[in-house]
Amino acid sequence: MLEPRLVVLIPAHNEADRIGAAIEGLWRQTRKPDLIVVVTDNCTDDTAEVAASHGADVFATRGNTHKKAGALNQAIDWVLPHLDERDLLLVQDADTILNPWFSETATATFNRKVGAVGGVFYGEQGGGLLGLLQRMEFQRYAWELDRTGGKAQVLTGTGTMFRARVLREVREARHSGLIGGGDGYYSLASLTEDDEMTKAVKTLGYRAMSPAGCAVTTEVMTSLPKLWHQRLRWQRGALENLRDYGWTRVTARYFLQQFLMGFGALSFLIYLTFMATYTTLYGWPGLSPFWTAIGLIFVIEKTVSVRRAGPLAVLVAALMIPEMLYDLFQHAVYFTSLWGLVRRSEERWVAT
Repeated sequence: MLEPRLVVLIPAHNEADRIGAAIEGLWRQTRKPDLIVVVTDNCTDDTAEVAASHGADVFATRGNTHKKAGALNQAIDWVLPHLDERDLLLVQDADTILNPWFSETATATFNRKVGAVGGVFYGEQGGGLLGLLQRMEFQRYAWELDRTGGKAQVLTGTGTMFRARVLREVREARHSGLIGGGDGYYSLASLTEDDEMTKAVKTLGYRAMSPAGCAVTTEVMTSLPKLWHQRLRWQRGALENLRDYGWTRVTARYFLQQFLMGFGALSFLIYLTFMATYTTLYGWPGLSPFWTAIGLIFVIEKTVSVRRAGPLAVLVAALMIPEMLYDLFQHAVYFTSLWGLVRRSEERWVAT
């Protein structure tokens, strides 16, 4: 049996400074792609020229007003008729570099039950303390994936490979009304098209996997306003996707995760408020052997889960205070997103 063909789509809006590295990462794959297509979307820089100089084909969108999802739908519409059912399509962000074994690992992961294989994302170097905290967060996500056998929580936009057959089935399901989001492959109604696509693939009965060998290195936000905007979009999009899908066998787990996230955030805020009030009124309560032991277990778990991110990450985890502040930031994002959803205010996506 012939090996399935592999086509890569890289949606890009003004990514001239990064697109070359992303393409070169693909040419270094142990299982090289048969075609790399950079999908230039309303670019005003030299993205197309740089992409072509690195050996990629260029597909320019026409009249697209739906950002990344709209650009991908146009490109998939163009390439999918030329692919057989078993052929593979990899969608990768322009600010991401795949490790050399990504394509080979992902291809080997597919079977009749696996419909898509997503990357395990790690943060690039830089960004000071804020960048380090994001790399620690991503490292813990990778650690959790490994503990669950590589079952993907989200088919990340940084890099996900699909069977051509599955993408056709997703579009048919949207046409039939089984799932919403318009009449294309990616939903035009979602702020987080990768999260929505995960639920679409799983709703069709397929498994989504993220094996350890599918590591990718992606951009970290270098300022709090950029990080706030990114996380607000992620969180609001996740909540809206759950609202649109409703309670199903697929979404039940995601609803539980959101509930536990909110419960944990609220409990943390109550604890901080109680400790601040008690200490102000009565002074430091002293150390309890029981709670000290619980705290030590917590610190050990925090440090062990980031050990692969390096000694500095372990030190920051042990100090606890930086991550507590980072957690408060994440909690603020969560409650802001929830309040916006309740008020039904519109969250707009702007490229950063």
